[in-house]
Amino acid sequence: MDFNNTNDFVSGFWSLYVIVITLVSVLGCGVFLLVQDKAMTNAGNTTGHVWDETLEEYSNPLPNWWRWMFYITVVFALVYLAVYPGLGYFGGSFGWTARGQYDGEMKKADEQYAPIFNKFLKMDVKAVAANPEAKEIGQRLFLTYCTQCHGSDAKGGKGFPNLTDSDWLWGGTPDKIKESITKGRDAMMPAKGTKPDLTDDEIKDLANYVRSLSGLSADAARVEKGKALFPLACAACHGPEGKGNVGVAPNLTDKTWLYGSSEDEIIKGISHGRVNRMPAWGEFLGEAKVHLLTAYVYGLGGGKDEPAAAEAAPAAPAADAAPAATEKK
Repeated sequence: MDFNNTNDFVSGFWSLYVIVITLVSVLGCGVFLLVQDKAMTNAGNTTGHVWDETLEEYSNPLPNWWRWMFYITVVFALVYLAVYPGLGYFGGSFGWTARGQYDGEMKKADEQYAPIFNKFLKMDVKAVAANPEAKEIGQRLFLTYCTQCHGSDAKGGKGFPNLTDSDWLWGGTPDKIKESITKGRDAMMPAKGTKPDLTDDEIKDLANYVRSLSGLSADAARVEKGKALFPLACAACHGPEGKGNVGVAPNLTDKTWLYGSSEDEIIKGISHGRVNRMPAWGEFLGEAKVHLLTAYVYGLGGGKDEPAAAEAAPAAPAADAAPAATEKK
């Protein structure tokens, strides 16, 4: 255990405990071997134990090569503990730490690859996305850091968004994609299935209404009841028409479902809520790698261009509402 790399143990007792246990164990092995050597006074004679009529047990010492191999391991262990960390807070005479080795390897890698990454950092995201070399590097970064959640094909899975379509909860422009990668995202839908919120019947009514919003089959009677409940229970986040809000809640009128569109799955979401988190990668990866990843994700086919000035102006609310209607990530 490398105590130099952890703050979990704040008491000096645990350091002393590890030192004592480790040294007693190693030295105990050596003492045991020495005692056994001296105890072999009856070598060459039987112990009196006989099996299967003629199979006798003899009292013989271990072969010398085997015995000295054990002694060597004891000496090696003591030398190792003197050189490397292993005795509580004692860092070893070399001062080696796992963190130090990692930082050294990262520094060496940065010196080797930073010029390549920085070359693309000076380029626009769209230009990087169109560059074959940058695309290959971005794919390798994606396969290393992003596939665990989004899949190697970037099409996501249950609870993890598809990055190749045009549905974006937080925005699909280069700036928004870079912001998502750099700072991460935290999303939460509150649970409505606990009193004094909604009853089981009301949740089922809402689930049927939500299914109807995207053209899925639903119970007509429950749809009407759910329609009356929706403005009170859901419109604050999803909007009065269920078309969602950028960075707040997804569009419920399209065909994209992060957790599934079955009645049971929607009921589960309303009843228990949802919590999703994308970790922030900016500090770990650095600006240049984030820039390459941004370009790669943008170039997967779902990235969006920055809205034109006329579209972004407050005087044109219809144009502003259009992206929000399809954004899920």
